[in-house]
Amino acid sequence: MGALTLDVLLGDVRSLKQKRSVVRPIIAEIRRRFPAVAVAEAGHLDLHRRAEIGVAVVSESAANCDEVLDACERVVAYHPEIELLSARRRLFNDHEE
Repeated sequence: MGALTLDVLLGDVRSLKQKRSVVRPIIAEIRRRFPAVAVAEAGHLDLHRRAEIGVAVVSESAANCDEVLDACERVVAYHPEIELLSARRRLFNDHEE
């Protein structure tokens, strides 16, 4: 299992409504491309120029998990209307709680 947290800076956004109009399509694109992942806006909910997108995936191998998380990160990074500030990733093994 793996988790990815993406901290993004939005471009010319002046309200929470505008923020949602940018973030929702990105989340929908990840869901469409990777139906087996869970994805949601997970932080900075009250800031209109920042967003935190969380992605979680369960896979039989760490390599596959890494591959899916890399692809999700690329989807977000390729959007010109946002700037990816940071990407934090964590892989969990059977022995972690």
